[in-house]
Formats: sequence, structure tokens, C-alpha cells
Amino acid sequence: MSLSSAALTAKSGLAAVAAETSILSRNISGNADTAVYSRKIANVATTSTGAQVVSVTRAANQAVFENVLSSTAAAATQSALSSGLDSLNQTIGDISSDSSGSSNSSSPAAMLSAFANALQSYEAQPSDSSVAATAISSAKALASALNSASGTIQSVRGQADSTIATDVQTVNSLLSQFTTLNREIVNGSATGSDVTDALDQRDQVLTELSKNIGIITTNNPNGDMSIYTDSGVTLFQGGVARSVSFKQTNTFADGVVGNAVYVDGTPITGASAAMPIASGGIAGLATLRDDVAPTYQAQLDNIANALIGAFAESSQATAGPDLPGLFTTSGSNALPTNATGLAANIMVNPSVDPSRGGNADLLRDGGISDSGSGDYVYNSSGDASYTSRISQLIDKLGATRSFSSTGEITTSTTLSGYATGSISWLESQRSQAASQGSYQDTLLSTATTAMSNSTGVNLDNEMSKMLDLEQAYSASAKLITAIDSMFNAFMTDLGSIQA
Repeated sequence: MSLSSAALTAKSGLAAVAAETSILSRNISGNADTAVYSRKIANVATTSTGAQVVSVTRAANQAVFENVLSSTAAAATQSALSSGLDSLNQTIGDISSDSSGSSNSSSPAAMLSAFANALQSYEAQPSDSSVAATAISSAKALASALNSASGTIQSVRGQADSTIATDVQTVNSLLSQFTTLNREIVNGSATGSDVTDALDQRDQVLTELSKNIGIITTNNPNGDMSIYTDSGVTLFQGGVARSVSFKQTNTFADGVVGNAVYVDGTPITGASAAMPIASGGIAGLATLRDDVAPTYQAQLDNIANALIGAFAESSQATAGPDLPGLFTTSGSNALPTNATGLAANIMVNPSVDPSRGGNADLLRDGGISDSGSGDYVYNSSGDASYTSRISQLIDKLGATRSFSSTGEITTSTTLSGYATGSISWLESQRSQAASQGSYQDTLLSTATTAMSNSTGVNLDNEMSKMLDLEQAYSASAKLITAIDSMFNAFMTDLGSIQA
């Protein structure tokens, strides 16, 4: 080998070591990065003049990364459901009892039990107006509990709807970022540029995107990527991001259905979706808004409907329609034809409410809704010790009755049994969501750890490589020193010959 060839070899060795050292420095720095960072690899090839870093690639494991994406989406689904169910739990309070047997529950079931006890006390003391007033107060607390619970449900639905709108904006923003990064990767791959950092950033965008919508991806040889929802609807393909749209509902009330999320006009949530998404925050929020909360609302409406029916008054004189008694809705003088919206509007009839100028003893005597005609009066003699009507109401309150199937619990039970079943249903939903959330969080942690182990930076390995590079650099430096000495000796000898 000539001295010039040896010099070129030593020079290329130093350049390769410098390039590899730069990559190691990036890895050591990237190890502290909280975002997705994969280990960079300098690919060294032997050339006619020595060694050269011909390309930079990154450690990747597509199968593990897909697990991270699916686990992220599933965890986000359960998180959205759990958060909403925790808010719905405010409608029942603490249902556990202390050592004295008392409970802090504010549920309709607890209020119903208290009201039943107040009625029994009134039955025992029908002539005591203060006991009658206590029963009316308990009835008002029951109606208020149903009103409040209904308001909480609609608030939860509204918050879910608002969060969906925010998440849709986030999805469009992430797709825009993805478009830019994808273009950079495709162009860089075509020119042989180092696109490893852009690949990391694209993966980070995908991870963030999966928090909102469950996704699957496919890779093309040129570095291009396509994204689909977990149900198969295209989100990004051929370098073009699809538009995700959603129209927020301003006010939710019982019976109001939230709008669907669309991808280029194709619904991916709601009853009209032929290919509904199965995971991600948006899927969880849509389930909460369109399924869980409305079902719980239907249960409360069924309770309100049963209360109005149980305390309805029938004509005692001539044939006439049954009329609302103790419980009614504002502005209504007839029994409801369906249960929708009753929990939000149920109230104690003003004519029997002392705080509104009513007579509490009408609960004993009847005639609450007959506007003074007397046709609906049960205690026609005005007997202060009359208990038949109160006993009848207690019997109706405890009787087995039919309930609509919209509540997705039993359709034949007592009012108390149905109210208790509603609490059990809600607690079951919370328990399932919490259990699934914990399970999905564990899967996500496992997948993230596997991803880190597969593609992350190991500082011990990097430092070991750094020592190897230092030795290689030292060897190349010694070779250059030797070549320099040989050149100097050659020049000295050449000068002597010429002299």
C-alpha cells in the first residue's frame, strides 16, 4: 500500500468515527427525550479508500408499535367512560353505611325509602298536620333528587359532546402535522437523506392520534404511510389527509341525540355509522353520551313515571280520567303518556305543598288535582283520622309494576326494587369501566416497556460503543502519525539524494 493510499484510509477512518460519534451523541441525548425516540444506527461500509458511514437508520419494531397504538386507544376509551361514570355517581352519593347504619346516599332510591317511611308515619298520625308536612317535604326531596340527577346526566352528556368537538379539532391538527412529516420522509427517502428524526416525530403523532381515534397503519416501500380507523375508514392515504368533522350540540335535554363524527361525510360514531370506531377517546365519549347516560336517564324517567302513576287520583263520583295527585309536572293537568323527560320535570303538586300555599292534608283526603270539584276527594266526610287513602298510597308505592325496557334493567318489580336496581346498574358500569381501565393501562405499560426495550437507547451499550470508537479513533490517529513520520523521512532522504 502506498503512503497516499494509507493516508486516505486513515482519513476515511477518522471521518467514519466522527460520524458514528455524532450518532452516539444523538442517542445519548435522545435517551432523556420524553417523546418517542428510537435508537439511531450508523451503517458503515468498506470502500476502496477505507470506511464510510453510508446511511443512518433507526431501530424499529412495527408489531410492538402497533400494540402501543392499540393499547393507547383502548386505554383512552376506558378513561373517558370512567371519568363520565364518576360524574354520574354524584347522583347517588355515598351508598355505603357507617356503623350506625346511616348512609350519605343522595340517590333517588334513598329519597324514595325516606319518603316511604314518612308516609307510614303519616298513616300512624293522620290528624297531625306537621307529620303531613314532613311527608310532603320528603316527597319534594325525592322529586328534587330526580331533577338534580337528570341535570347531572345532561351535564355529563354536554361535557362529553364538548370534549368530542375538541378531540376532533385535535385529530385534524395531528393529521395536518402527519401530512408534513410524511412528505418529508418520502422526499428524504428518495434522496437518501437522514429521515430518522422525522420518522420518530411521525410515530409520536400517531401515538397522540390513537388517544383520540383507534387507528391501524400500513407502510409503503417509499416511506409513505396510510392511516385507517380501527373500523377501516380511511384517515390518510396517498399523501392526503381526510377531513374529520363534527357539529357540537348546544344544549342537551332528555331525548336529544348528539351528532355523529364524520370522516369525509362517512359517520364513524352514532346509530347511523356503518363502520363505527371501537376505541379511542372519541369512541368512549360517544358511548357515554349516546348509550350509558341515556340509559341511566331512562331509568330515572321510569321512576318518575311510576311515582306519578302510583299517586294518581281517580274520580270518586262520576266517570272521569285519572289525574296527577301528589306528583305531577309543571303546567300539566293530565297523566303523562310517555316517560321521556319526566325525571327532569317531576314536582310535588303545588296544591298540596304548604310552602306554596297548598294544604298538606290533601295527601290524606284526596282532591289534589280536581280544582275544587270534589269528584276526586276520598275523605268526603273530612274525618281527621281517615287513613284509607294513605294506606292505599303505601300499597301502591310497594306494589309490583311494569317498567319500560328502555332502562335495560328489570321490567317488573316494585318502585323501590327498580330504584335500587338502577343504583346497582350504575355501580356495575363504573366497576366494569374501572376494571377495564386498569387492565388496559397495564397492557399499555407492558407495550410501552417492550417498545422501549426493542427500540430505545441503552446508555451502557452506547458508552461501550463510545469506548470502541475512541480506540478506533486512536488507531487512525496513530496511523496518520506514522504516515507523517514516513513522509518526513522520505522527504529528508529525497533531499539528501538531490544534494
